Amino acid sequence: MTVTHPTPASPLKIGTRGSPLAMAQAHETRARLMAAFDLPEAAFEIVVIKVTGDVIQDRPLKDIGGKGLFTREIEEALLNGGIDIAVHSMKDMPVLQPAGLLLDTYLPREDVRDAFVAQDVERLGDLHDGARVGSSSLRRKAQLLHAFPHLEVVEFRGNVQTRLKKLADGVASATFLAQAGLNRLGMAHVARGAMSPDEMLPAIAQGAIGIERRADDMNTAALLEAIHHLETGQRLAAERAFLAALDGSCETPIAGLAELDGTTLRLRGEVLRPDGSDKIADDRTSTIADAPDMARDMAQVMLKEAGPGFFDWH
Repeated sequence: MTVTHPTPASPLKIGTRGSPLAMAQAHETRARLMAAFDLPEAAFEIVVIKVTGDVIQDRPLKDIGGKGLFTREIEEALLNGGIDIAVHSMKDMPVLQPAGLLLDTYLPREDVRDAFVAQDVERLGDLHDGARVGSSSLRRKAQLLHAFPHLEVVEFRGNVQTRLKKLADGVASATFLAQAGLNRLGMAHVARGAMSPDEMLPAIAQGAIGIERRADDMNTAALLEAIHHLETGQRLAAERAFLAALDGSCETPIAGLAELDGTTLRLRGEVLRPDGSDKIADDRTSTIADAPDMARDMAQVMLKEAGPGFFDWH
């Protein structure tokens, strides 16, 4: 097919949340498309869309609806033609897209690790008994309480800047942020260090940017194909198959990481009780082609081991 490139007179509309990190991700997407097709900045329009998850800041995510809170309004704009593509942090994305939308483009993945950020200590292990650690992530809360039951975890919502201000105000002694987000914001220096995946297995798809489009928009599909990163797509296919088989959401503490070594994919996964009292983990390898099936099988085995009520709040 003949690809029609966007122009200043008919720009490609890029939908995004309005946080500094979301804007950085939209700018990266625009820059990659500009470079791929030698287009001017004016051939693109970045459209900021307010989402429920950013508007409601005073309640835990699990109390107001989970992952779709960061995507629903953007996907509605995509479906009704208000934007042409949507740029998402993949760890916020539900495993199923609304009918008519397709998520099949990924930018090269950034650092997958969690960054430890603290006021007065260098390492997580240096925190004293009863020290408060701020996090809105059920995964991080459960992992922390599993490894460090002597710590207290307090709710800590907001964008990177908001959470850093809460830390400075003494709401907590430490927090965790995605290292990828700090890197993209040019703020890597605020972290005391990054947690290895052996210490804290990251969220599914952490560090990855996904680009969503209308399924029938083949012109946009051809444009996005030029910036798709195959290896990131292969890794996320396994991680998201694992998540889907677990029926994962923001209400369940799930972690997973796929890594490639030639044609072999290694997948590590874990599920935890919300209070951190128990953890089930697995680690498998397969060919890249078989990885999604392996991931689904791994999830089924873990669910069977967990049994009913494993994810219930007590």
